Formats: sequence, C-alpha cells, structure tokens
Amino acid sequence: MQGHKHFVDKVVLRFQLSERVPKHNLYRRLAELLDWDFLYAQTQPFYSHTGQPSLDPVVFFKLMLVSRLENLVSDRRLIEHCSLRLDILYFLGYEVDEDLPWHSTISRTRQLYPARVFERLFEHVFAQCVAAGLVTGHTQAVDSAFVKANASLESLCEKQPADATAPALHVAGELVAGTPLETLVTSPDHHLRRVASAHARYLRQDSGPLGRDRAQARLLSNKTHYSPADSDARISVKPGKARALNYLCSLAVDEAHGVISHVQADFADRRDSTLLPSIVAPLHQRLLDHNLPVVDVVADTNYSNGLNYALLEARGITPWIPVFGQYKPHIEGFTYEQETDCFTCPAGKKLPFKRFDVDPDGRLSKRYSAATGDCRRCPRKPTCIPKSKSRKITRTAYDAHYRRALARQQSRPGRRMRRLRQRTVEPVFGSLLQHYGLRRVNTRGRSSAHKTMLLTAVAFNLKKLLKHQPKQTRCLAITLPVPAPAGHFLRG
Repeated sequence: MQGHKHFVDKVVLRFQLSERVPKHNLYRRLAELLDWDFLYAQTQPFYSHTGQPSLDPVVFFKLMLVSRLENLVSDRRLIEHCSLRLDILYFLGYEVDEDLPWHSTISRTRQLYPARVFERLFEHVFAQCVAAGLVTGHTQAVDSAFVKANASLESLCEKQPADATAPALHVAGELVAGTPLETLVTSPDHHLRRVASAHARYLRQDSGPLGRDRAQARLLSNKTHYSPADSDARISVKPGKARALNYLCSLAVDEAHGVISHVQADFADRRDSTLLPSIVAPLHQRLLDHNLPVVDVVADTNYSNGLNYALLEARGITPWIPVFGQYKPHIEGFTYEQETDCFTCPAGKKLPFKRFDVDPDGRLSKRYSAATGDCRRCPRKPTCIPKSKSRKITRTAYDAHYRRALARQQSRPGRRMRRLRQRTVEPVFGSLLQHYGLRRVNTRGRSSAHKTMLLTAVAFNLKKLLKHQPKQTRCLAITLPVPAPAGHFLRG
C-alpha cells in the first residue's frame, strides 16, 4: 500500500543536541580540539565591571570562525545560516530554542577588540600546528594578492591641495573643523608630475571609435583621490582586469604541510618589494620562539629588491627571489674589478668609485666616473660621450647582492625553488579567496581587514590540524628459539 507522510508540528519533549551531532562532524571535532578559555583573559580589559552582560567572547570568535569555514561574508547571512545548522549550534553552545546574537552585535564586538587579540588567537592555533609537527620553519614561501574592499570607485573624492589647508575647510557647503590627512595631497611633486603626464598621454590617445565627442573616463589615482567610505582602501589594477578598491593580503606559508605562518593586511598601492621587511621580521621572530630557524625564503620577482636581499642575508636567510628583468649584470665593453671596486672602459681607462647617490624615490646607487683628461684625449669620445666631459656609470649599491641572487636563480636549486613556491603558496591563496570568504572584506579600515585576514588564516590552519594524522610506526617482534646448550648434538 502506498504510504503518505503526515507532518504535525508538535513540541518535542525530549531532545538532546549532542545526540544529533555525529562524532565525526567537523564542528564537534573542532570544539574538542581547541581550548578557547584563554580568550576570556585576553578580552577582559575591554569590558566594564558594571552593566549588562555582553556577547560571550568565545561565542564571538566561534561565529567569526564559522563565517570563514562556511565562506560567508555577510554578518546577516552568518546568523541565518547558524540558526539552521544543529552542528554549528552545538559548536557555539546554543540550544535549539535559544536566540542567536544580532548581526549588529557582531559588528560592534569586532570593532571593540584590537588586532592583537586576533593575533593572539592566530599564535595559539599556530603553536598547536607546531606541536603536531606540521611546521618545520626551514623554507617559507611569501606572496600577496588583492582582496576587494567594502567601497566603490564611484564614491571617490578628489583630495585637497596640502598648501590650501586651513583651520577649517568648506566641504559640501558645511564648515568642517580640521582636515583628515587622507583627504590631502601628500605625495611628492615628482610623483604628481608622473600622474599628470600619464593622464595627459591618456587624453591624447583616448579618441576611440566614437571620436572626441564621447564622455571621457574618470582619471583616478591614489595620489589625487580617496574614498570617503573607506580611506584605507586603495585603487589597484590586475593585468586584464578593471581598476577596483582593494586591500593587499600578504602571506607566508611553511613548505612542509602548507600551514600559514604569517598574514597581514597592507595598502593595495604598496609594492611587494617594500613590504618584505615587515613580513620577515615578525615571521622570523615567531618561528624562533618555537626554536624553528628560517633557512630559505622563496618569493616571486615582485619582491626583487637589493635591500631585501641584504636584509635576508644579514639574518642568515637565503633569499630565493628572481631578479627583475631590468637589472643587467654586465655593461657591454666595460669590465668590473671587485677587489678595487672600479670599472675599466674599452680604451683601458679606469672608472673608480666616486660617491653614493640617492634618487627622489630613496633608492641608493653608486657612481663611478672616469678622469676628465682621460676622456678628453680618448678617440672613442665622439661615440661614447659626445656631450659629456667624462664617462659616468651608475650602479645599484646592492650590485653584489643582485649578482648572487642571479646566480641562485639560474642554478638548478633555483628552478626547484620556483616550482616549490608555485605549489606551496599559490594554492593556499586560491583556497582562501574562493572557499574561506576572503574574496572581499565586509569591514572598513586596514585594521579591520587585518582582523579578517587573521581569522581566515586561523580557519585554514585549523582545517590542516584536523586533517593531520600522525604516522604510526608498526613494530614487528619475532621470538627466536632458545639456542641449544653446548655438546647437545654430541650426546646423540
């Protein structure tokens, strides 16, 4: 006979949540894996001894962890999702008939805690990964990726000239006392000239198929525009993609099992090469605290910088960073003598080291110059330096570091390190952006973006820790027969 199921919405008299969540469930195992009680001591200074009880700090951090594990960006969707999952309710410590916190409470609590509390949670989870043998510290792969900010390009405003600042400025018809620094033009003049020339070049070439009558695109730059919604968001562009307001997420990944050993949020208009010192310093100290010295650091060409090579070598770390294409190790026709630190021109004249120079961007270089008399009498002068009195050569002050990096790059271990970086840090970034809610941040400000990236790294490392199964060595014992006493066979 055909059956028909009839549903009656009745009150269940006996129900235990722990019986409905299986032992192998992710969140049940996660609740048993991590001890969250240390968060109470970390967050106690941010509460008063009077007033209504606040949201439990452990519940808040568990909710943030669920948002990363479930790939949820919105706080509203997070609360809706948690209310429908029995395993998440068990992980949070809530009963079925108990109301979850409001989404606005989560946002206010996130703003209440400073970034160091989130960093303490990251350190706690990282220490467990070290204890489980997931981290060796020997080789660290470094990379960065853009994360979409919670702001729009359409809301950008033009910065005020710095010399026009006064005790008060009229903005949108209202008198505003004081002026925030991010609303002022603070870039050097030579940077502004570069932006102006780039815009002028764009306008000359921007005729297009519709001619000059069509509306021109907005010419935007971080040096001349800012976002009033999120002043820390920066305009950035990827090859083949449109411009957007982003943050830069910088990662360091241990090559042993792919555990994230460092994460930080940076401005999206910063060059990767300028960020490496701020990544290596805390990373090196964190691993030394666990008695794990760093031997190799692997990164792509964007981190190529003479100062970075010198910094890593001074710490006893080998930098496996390819040299960028503009660097030329040799000058055609000139030979370099390392002992005397001078060049020799094709005519056999010496170009000794003269002085150090610093360009407007702060790059340090060395200048080599020949004697004026040698160049005046040289028959090659009309083709070598037709308008100058003497031949000058400018080289980077870190030329020796570049040469060592180039030799490592062209060696067989250098090619192996390049493949190691590709299979270590790039898959981690793909997972974070696609499956751990890091495709965009739903907060505003660099500090809040840093908190979000720390929580994403915590969720990723916890998944690594849950999947880790230590190898068990099997021992086989064989019982050998007792040897016969001497003379046993003779008596036969």
